[in-house]
Amino acid sequence: MAIDFEHVIGLEVHAQLLTRTKAFCGCSTAFGARPNTNVCPVCLGLPGSLPVLNREAVRFAVRIGLALGCTVQSKSIFARKNYFYPDLPKGYQISQYDAPLCTGGQLDIGKAGGERVVGIVRVHMEEDAGKNVHGMGGDSIVDLNRAGTPLVEIVGAPDLRSSAEAAEYLRRLREVLMALGVNDGNLEEGSFRCDANVSVRPRGETALGTRCEIKNVNSFRFVEKAIDYEAARQIALVEAGKRVTQETRRWDEASGKTYSLRSKEEAHDYRYFPEPDLPPLVVDPDFIAEQERSLEELPAARRQRFASELGLTPYAASVLTAHPRLGDFFERAARLHGDPVKVGNFIQTELLRDVVTTGLDAKFPASPEQIAELLQLVDQQVISGKQAKDVYARTAGTAKMPSEVVRESGLSQMSDAGELESICRRIVEQNAKQAAAYRGGKTGLMGFFVGQVMKETQGRANPALVNEILTRLLASS
Repeated sequence: MAIDFEHVIGLEVHAQLLTRTKAFCGCSTAFGARPNTNVCPVCLGLPGSLPVLNREAVRFAVRIGLALGCTVQSKSIFARKNYFYPDLPKGYQISQYDAPLCTGGQLDIGKAGGERVVGIVRVHMEEDAGKNVHGMGGDSIVDLNRAGTPLVEIVGAPDLRSSAEAAEYLRRLREVLMALGVNDGNLEEGSFRCDANVSVRPRGETALGTRCEIKNVNSFRFVEKAIDYEAARQIALVEAGKRVTQETRRWDEASGKTYSLRSKEEAHDYRYFPEPDLPPLVVDPDFIAEQERSLEELPAARRQRFASELGLTPYAASVLTAHPRLGDFFERAARLHGDPVKVGNFIQTELLRDVVTTGLDAKFPASPEQIAELLQLVDQQVISGKQAKDVYARTAGTAKMPSEVVRESGLSQMSDAGELESICRRIVEQNAKQAAAYRGGKTGLMGFFVGQVMKETQGRANPALVNEILTRLLASS
């Protein structure tokens, strides 16, 4: 009898904090500078240099912990995590180990109003390593601009049971960090990346299986594919009577496989010990309370408000809160127009495909004022819903208001009942055969007549009025 296995997944997310300077020195954290220019004796690990903790990084880390429902510890300790790699100039990483800044917490990844809570084990501060750049004329080089950039590591509990849940967890966590303004969510640049711990076990068992860690996965799609492959690999080993070896693996997109990097290190392999050059981090309770009071509205609360107060579907609320600037745009347009559902639908169907997001920034093809006025023209029957798409296309990328575009282009809707009746009557008379068939029961031909009127009026006829006139004309013998 085949064994029914379940996946057990826990994610460790590394998120760079959007401070202007590094965690323990004054070097810039700006992305894209020439290699090895944003460096100094501290982040290069030169003898005699001493770290000084970045207060803003602490503030950001505290806000993340609070947003995730963690307990922010009044006292935490930095530690040295010792390992040797070309992009780690000191030979150790300043991190936190047995006394992290934040503990406990949770994140709801439920959809459409359903709750699905994933535990957060801890949120701790650390510094980033540099970056190895391969394939430079057959060589590999080391860029230390990133070394010392402040990070938080968010360690999730092994509560995820599928690759889809893992991807959703990452999306929800990324939304929280971006809403707080502490991380730009840029997976391509590596400012938001994760390690996935994957194991399998027979369904119904509570003991955890042997886990493998997949390092530095930097897209939602790759996370799903890497977890699915790794879980299948482990199940195949178990079913063949072999044992899963605890190790660190890397996802290779080209082959669609994970491959072994090294045996999995344990905590003692890193020889953690308290960082002698940094005192314990003591956070004043008043500072914590101040950060809690000033927290931004989080995506989950915003989604709930959009659904309960503004009448959006859970799906629409989720789409419109995926990026903080998109949510702001929608709210302003909805206030100006007055009907959040209509505004939300138009943003999703027309505007969203033209929105370009880069980190926390977003570039919109039109303004909230333009969208609100456009939909007001539809409400006033100046233009039809179909014409609104054309007017939007002509408005996008310009400073013109939709009413100006309508006036200049002659796109206003034809709503003169007498003129439309004359057109409809002529079309019915010209298509006597189809009119007889309609009266004989083939009511689907109404679409044919409406289409003819629209063709005659170049799409400008008021659809509701056309239907009303045609229904009356075709009903008479």
